[in-house]
Amino acid sequence: MTAERAWVGDLVRDGTGRRAIVTDVRAGGTVWVLRPPTGGGPNWETDAPDTLEILARAGTRDSQ
Repeated sequence: MTAERAWVGDLVRDGTGRRAIVTDVRAGGTVWVLRPPTGGGPNWETDAPDTLEILARAGTRDSQ
Protein backbone atom coordinates (compact mmCIF):
# COMPACT_ATOMS: atom_id res chain seq x y z
CA MET A 1 0.00 0.00 0.00
CA THR A 2 1.41 3.41 -0.89
CA ALA A 3 -0.92 5.57 1.23
CA GLU A 4 0.61 7.45 4.12
CA ARG A 5 0.09 5.96 7.54
CA ALA A 6 -1.34 7.83 10.49
CA TRP A 7 1.18 9.05 13.04
CA VAL A 8 1.23 10.49 16.55
CA GLY A 9 -1.12 13.47 16.86
CA ASP A 10 -3.24 12.64 13.81
CA LEU A 11 -7.03 12.56 14.05
CA VAL A 12 -8.23 9.27 12.55
CA ARG A 13 -11.23 6.99 12.13
CA ASP A 14 -10.48 3.39 13.00
CA GLY A 15 -11.78 0.28 11.28
CA THR A 16 -14.88 0.24 13.51
CA GLY A 17 -15.76 3.87 12.75
CA ARG A 18 -14.56 5.40 16.03
CA ARG A 19 -12.80 8.76 15.81
CA ALA A 20 -9.49 8.89 17.69
CA ILE A 21 -6.19 10.65 18.17
CA VAL A 22 -3.02 8.57 17.66
CA THR A 23 -1.08 8.95 20.93
CA ASP A 24 1.80 6.52 20.44
CA VAL A 25 3.36 4.04 18.04
CA ARG A 26 4.93 1.13 19.92
CA ALA A 27 6.72 -2.16 19.43
CA GLY A 28 8.99 -0.94 16.67
CA GLY A 29 6.11 0.52 14.66
CA THR A 30 3.71 -2.41 14.85
CA VAL A 31 1.14 -1.14 17.39
CA TRP A 32 -0.75 2.18 17.19
CA VAL A 33 -2.25 3.51 20.45
CA LEU A 34 -5.48 5.50 20.08
CA ARG A 35 -7.63 7.60 22.41
CA PRO A 36 -10.96 9.37 22.02
CA PRO A 37 -10.51 12.86 20.52
CA THR A 38 -12.46 14.53 23.34
CA GLY A 39 -13.75 13.70 26.78
CA GLY A 40 -11.03 11.28 27.82
CA GLY A 41 -11.83 7.61 28.07
CA PRO A 42 -9.80 4.45 27.70
CA ASN A 43 -7.06 4.02 25.12
CA TRP A 44 -7.17 1.18 22.63
CA GLU A 45 -4.64 -0.31 20.24
CA THR A 46 -4.50 -1.52 16.67
CA ASP A 47 -1.89 -3.54 14.87
CA ALA A 48 -3.55 -2.72 11.53
CA PRO A 49 -2.52 0.90 10.84
CA ASP A 50 -3.63 0.67 7.21
CA THR A 51 -7.23 0.56 8.49
CA LEU A 52 -6.87 4.03 10.04
CA GLU A 53 -8.44 6.74 7.89
CA ILE A 54 -6.62 10.04 8.44
CA LEU A 55 -9.15 12.82 9.04
CA ALA A 56 -6.62 15.55 9.93
CA ARG A 57 -2.86 15.59 10.29
CA ALA A 58 -1.31 16.75 13.55
CA GLY A 59 -1.08 20.53 13.61
CA THR A 60 -3.85 21.07 11.03
CA ARG A 61 -6.91 20.48 13.23
CA ASP A 62 -6.89 23.97 14.80
CA SER A 63 -7.12 25.66 11.40
CA GLN A 64 -10.17 23.70 10.25
